Amino acid sequence: MSGVSGIGGAMGVDRVMQLRQQILERNAALSRANETPAGASPAAAKPASFASTMEEALKSVNQAQQNASELSSAYERGETVDIAKVMLARQQASVGFEATLQVRNKLLSAYKDIMSMPV
Repeated sequence: MSGVSGIGGAMGVDRVMQLRQQILERNAALSRANETPAGASPAAAKPASFASTMEEALKSVNQAQQNASELSSAYERGETVDIAKVMLARQQASVGFEATLQVRNKLLSAYKDIMSMPV
């Protein structure tokens, strides 16, 4: 987690979050394109809702954490697992969790701002 706070300069946290959002949007667009039947036009596909996008992102983070846990357990049991692969999986899970935590914090902040607005 200390590696995330060491990012500075041009690759600040906001830039990383923007890149992550672009990747998620592209992945969602590719998923929708693959799910569209051959006879249907891509414009006819239903756009993903915010809730479904968040659900997919959370499932992805959860899967990364489970994968890292399984690889760590296999390494600890003495199975033939490359330590670099274990560390990479753990780092991916950590970065995914940190990004999800930042998104949650931004959502809570936006909610608080909206709720404090006079009607």
